[in-house]
Amino acid sequence: MDVPAANQPPPVRPREVFGWCCFDFANSAFTTIVITVVGLPYFKAVVAAGANAAEGWWGTTLALSQALVLLLAPLVGVVADVHARKKRYLAVTALVCSAATALMAGIGAGQVGLMLGLLLVANVAFSMSENICAAFLPEISTPQNVGRISGYGWSFGYLGGLLSLVLALVIIQSGPGRAQWTFLAVGLFFFLASLPTLLLLRERARPRTLRPGQTYRQLAWKQFGDMRRELPQHRKLLKFFAAMTCYLAGLMAVVGFAAGYATEVLGMAQTQIIGLFVVLQLAGVAGAFGFGFLQDRLGSKPPLIVALLLWIVACLWAAVCESVAEFYAIGVLAGIGMGSLQSASRAVVATLTPPGRAGEFFGYWGFFAKLAAVIGTFVFGNLVSLTDYRVAITANAGFFLVGLLILLTLKLPRGNEAA
Repeated sequence: MDVPAANQPPPVRPREVFGWCCFDFANSAFTTIVITVVGLPYFKAVVAAGANAAEGWWGTTLALSQALVLLLAPLVGVVADVHARKKRYLAVTALVCSAATALMAGIGAGQVGLMLGLLLVANVAFSMSENICAAFLPEISTPQNVGRISGYGWSFGYLGGLLSLVLALVIIQSGPGRAQWTFLAVGLFFFLASLPTLLLLRERARPRTLRPGQTYRQLAWKQFGDMRRELPQHRKLLKFFAAMTCYLAGLMAVVGFAAGYATEVLGMAQTQIIGLFVVLQLAGVAGAFGFGFLQDRLGSKPPLIVALLLWIVACLWAAVCESVAEFYAIGVLAGIGMGSLQSASRAVVATLTPPGRAGEFFGYWGFFAKLAAVIGTFVFGNLVSLTDYRVAITANAGFFLVGLLILLTLKLPRGNEAA
C-alpha cells in the first residue's frame, strides 16, 4: 500500500544542503583556532606560564571532554530521534560552545583551572553539535550522492577554517597581547555562521512515542542491546568503527597538538603557524571535495586507503623534520589526507545506516569518534610530557597503520550498491 503523500517528507532542496554545509563552515573556526592553532600555545605560554606539564593538562582535558560526549552521545541520539528535535538540540549546543569560547577571551595568567573548565564545556558542546549535525546527512542525501554532499560539507568546513585563520591573523597582528581576543571572534563567528543551518535545514524525522513507563535511558540501553543482537547484520559497520577509532585517534592527536609541535620543536612564530594552517586548510578543501567525487565513483575504500597512507608518511616525516619549509610540505599532505579521511568516514556511516535510525547510528559514530579522541589526545599529550614531540608523533603513526590494516579487510559498498 502506498504511503499517502501528506505523510511523506518534503523533497530536499539545494538550499537545505547549503544550510547543512554551513554548519561545517561555522564549527571549523572552533577546531581550527581554539583546539589547533591558538589555544595550546596561548594556554602554555600565558595561562600556564610555560609549565612543562601544560601539554598533559591540555590533552587530559580534551580527553575528558570527549569521554563525557562518549557517554552522552547515544542517549542524546535516542532523544533526538524520539522527539524529532535534532535541529533544536543543534541550536542549543552551538550556542553553548559559542558562549564558552567567547568567555575564554577574559582568561589571563594563572587562571589554569578556569581556562581548562571553559575548554571542557566548549568542546563537549562542539562535539555534541557535530554528532547532531551529522545525523541530518542520511535525510538530505541518497546512497548515490552521499559522498559528494559529505565532501561539500567538509569543503565548506575548510573554507570556514581558512576565513577564521585570516581573522585570527588580523587580530594578532593588530597589536601585542591580542591573541586572546581570537577566542571572542571565534565565539561570534560560530554563532553567526550557524544561523543559515538553523534557518534553512528542515527536520524530516517523525516524532515517536515511548512505551508506557519506558525512559530514554532504558531505550538507549535497549538499542545497545539491539545492536548486540544485530551483530551479524551490522558486523561490517562495527568493524569499520574499529578501524575509524584507530585512525581518528591519530588524527585528533595531531589536531590538538600540531601548533604545540610547531612552536616547541621548530620555534615557529604565531604568524608562521597561521600561515601553515592556511596551507593545510586549502589542501583540506581539495581533499574533501576531490575525494568526495572519487568516493562516488570508486567507493569509500580507495580514498580512505590513500588518506591513511598520506597520514603515515606525514607523521614519520614530521618526526625527523628540521625546517619550517619541510613542515609546510607535511601540512599539504596532512591537509589532503584530513579532508578525504573525515569526509569519506562520515559518508560510509551514512551509507550503512538503516532508514529511520540516523540519530541513533550517528550517536554510535559519535561514540567511537569521541573514544578515538579520548585515546589520541590523552596518549599524545602525556607522551609529550614524558618524552618529547618527536617520540609522540612517531608513535602516532601507529594509530593510522592499525586503522589501515583493519580497513584492508573490509569490503565497503559503492554508492550505487548501497541502496
